[in-house]
Amino acid sequence: MSTFYAMPGNAAFARQLARAGGQACGAVQVHPFPDGETMVRIEPVPATPAAIVVCTLDHPDAKVVPLLMAAATLRELGATRVGLVAPYLAYMRQDQRFEPGQAVSARIFARLLSGAFDWLVTVDPHLHRIHRMSEVYTLEARVVHAAPRIAAWIAANVEQPLIVGPDGESAQWVGDVARRLDAPFVVSTKERYGDRDVRIRLPGIAQWKAHTPVLVDDIVSSGRTMVENLKALTVQMARKPVCIGVHGIFAQDALDRLHAAGAERIVTCNTIPGSHAQIDVAADVAAAAYALCGDAAPQAVQPEDTKA
Repeated sequence: MSTFYAMPGNAAFARQLARAGGQACGAVQVHPFPDGETMVRIEPVPATPAAIVVCTLDHPDAKVVPLLMAAATLRELGATRVGLVAPYLAYMRQDQRFEPGQAVSARIFARLLSGAFDWLVTVDPHLHRIHRMSEVYTLEARVVHAAPRIAAWIAANVEQPLIVGPDGESAQWVGDVARRLDAPFVVSTKERYGDRDVRIRLPGIAQWKAHTPVLVDDIVSSGRTMVENLKALTVQMARKPVCIGVHGIFAQDALDRLHAAGAERIVTCNTIPGSHAQIDVAADVAAAAYALCGDAAPQAVQPEDTKA
């Protein structure tokens, strides 16, 4: 038997996972002190040998110290195996030293989590020059892919879709989604004519002019790449584009800029809570977590409000 423990902001997702297998669900209480330090409290004290902490890792710097304290405290209180469900996994993009003196944060962060947890479940981490989680993580890691859920959402909500990848790195996701839908897809390329003059080229898109363009990417953070694609699509396509991200970070005014650039609708998976998180991946995450902790296979996961 296992107990799920939700870090602040993760209660709804943790309850979905716990209910799927009839497991208990507790919480990690985090109390900030005026001096900037934090008190972590586990509620209830673990009564099972396996504990699973649920913490999506957007805006990670404020979350990491309490997360590491929670893992250590669970072990001190008797948990013999501690797993982490991090639907969004931070610090995967800085995977090499681009300038002298830079930290390779993907590897540093992997060492921190590998030292604190026995296993990890995440959804579509940003793998580029790192091709497999095992290249940087020494714990047992399971990656859940969102493409099946994204494809199902598009099939139910978008008429005659054309799947569009906003850059070369997105090809792996858009190709998978398009194949599941038996839909056409294109991947845009950037052409730079100066420091501030970047143009988007969408090869062969004219033949799909009557389709609904659906931009699909793994992470929507600043939204700049999607904005440039939206500007090109609104000129070349008859229908307004739909934007889909696996992980919706939406830094600063990203949402406003996406809407201003012509997005008809903006939707993400519920790896990060929010009003746009309408594609539910909890069932797939639950299946991966229960497989790693050795509990019985989960039942159907009932969705609930993931703003909690």
